[in-house]
Amino acid sequence: MFIRPFIQQKRPGLIALLLMSSLLSGVLFFYSQANLNGPVSDLSGMLFSLLTHSAGNPGFLVTVGLFMLIPIALKLPRKTLVMLGVQFALLLALSFVAKTVMKHITEVPRPYTYQLQALNIVESPQAFYALSDIEKDEVVKQASETISHWRIAHWQGETNYSLPSGHTIFTAVCVAFWGGFFLRRRQLIPAGIIIVWAVGVGISRIWLGMHWPTDLFASIFGAACLYLCIPEWEMSPVKKFDNQPAQQSK
Repeated sequence: MFIRPFIQQKRPGLIALLLMSSLLSGVLFFYSQANLNGPVSDLSGMLFSLLTHSAGNPGFLVTVGLFMLIPIALKLPRKTLVMLGVQFALLLALSFVAKTVMKHITEVPRPYTYQLQALNIVESPQAFYALSDIEKDEVVKQASETISHWRIAHWQGETNYSLPSGHTIFTAVCVAFWGGFFLRRRQLIPAGIIIVWAVGVGISRIWLGMHWPTDLFASIFGAACLYLCIPEWEMSPVKKFDNQPAQQSK
């Protein structure tokens, strides 16, 4: 049957996503909502901003470039490198389209819009989204007296809807593809690093007031579905070396 070997090929990536979800669930059990008008240290602001930039525009391009260096560093055959690049590019393209479409369908307000309502800057989150882009930026600026500049900078740059999290669907795609790549090779440390990074990006979105926990898990689920849509091509076979000593010619 075709389905069974296909699922077996996808299993490492799905396991990587399951590990990401489990770790994220554990962290969110203790930290599921940020105090958006609380004091912020420069260290926290810098750390979470760096994490979120690594999966945002244009920082994600650097991240994609680093991931594409993996097969080069491992000196994989050129055919394998091309196949990995095509698969990864297809997955990224699908995730971008899915994220854009879902935001327009769900129209879930971002958490920070409720903070703007609490500050009496807007009547409601729905009123915020009824404004033009320029008016939204002006409204967010009014919150700068009570909200840290680390958060304000992100609020001004992202005034669209919340569900799903574009940053998280990008990291989940990376976890499924490259985390699965390393798990398939039984290289647990690099796979673990990718998963921890992805969870860190997700938490940064909560800390910044950009997303709800449900946005993050919806993104992971979406990434899993998209990952199953990507075809698997047979890579160049790994050379097997015979452990038996070669027979010497008489």
